[in-house]
Amino acid sequence: MPGTILASDMHLDPERPESMALFGRFLDEIAAGADALYLLGDLFEVWLGDDAIHPAYEPVLERLAALSRAGTAVCIQHGNRDFLMGSGLAERLGATLLPEETVADLGGTPTLLLHGDSLCTDDTAYQAFRAQVRDPAWQAGFLALSPEERMEQARQARAASREAQAAVDSEITDVNADAVAEAFRRHDVRQMIHGHTHRPADHALSVDGRPARRLVLPQWTDRGGYIRCDEDTCELLAYPWESRLPTSDGEYC
Repeated sequence: MPGTILASDMHLDPERPESMALFGRFLDEIAAGADALYLLGDLFEVWLGDDAIHPAYEPVLERLAALSRAGTAVCIQHGNRDFLMGSGLAERLGATLLPEETVADLGGTPTLLLHGDSLCTDDTAYQAFRAQVRDPAWQAGFLALSPEERMEQARQARAASREAQAAVDSEITDVNADAVAEAFRRHDVRQMIHGHTHRPADHALSVDGRPARRLVLPQWTDRGGYIRCDEDTCELLAYPWESRLPTSDGEYC
């Protein structure tokens, strides 16, 4: 079916082959034939560099490359887990590696696309970590390590992250309302789509007295979800269709 498909937070992991199989089916059943596929970060649980690809990722990478060859525009953004995806991966997939914030015309509406972690400004410890790992000098030093050394550092960082998040109030890890409003103003748009928070919803907002819409993509565990945009609108959908996603008022769709 033509249209644009958006998803994020698949967190593909060789230790969870069922999640990779689920996403593979999604690419075959939902993304195939789409005009464009936008993956807004955290496609992978961890990405150690384009020169250190785990063999378990190969089927998904081949499916993405096949989509591109078939005419679907594949566009990928960095997340907080896979910020080291580079031009080598993009070239292999025939994909476009998007900047941290990009505006696309979706459903007839200019729409700001971003992973969403930059909006969580109340989590100051995470923002400091984010600034460090997005620094080109830090990334160059990390990529100069052997794949084994990178993996060990990644294991340590993940363990520290789990420990830190367990002690943080869940509201701190959600988006900050002022940061959201500023992003709307910065790009002069009235629609935004992001992931990261794992709180899927369709929020109706008011920014400077004007209506605005913030769509939040879900994470993928045993099931997932996505947004489909046609020429008229964008809709948050579950995958598989039997599953349900929460709306902003706590009900399910």
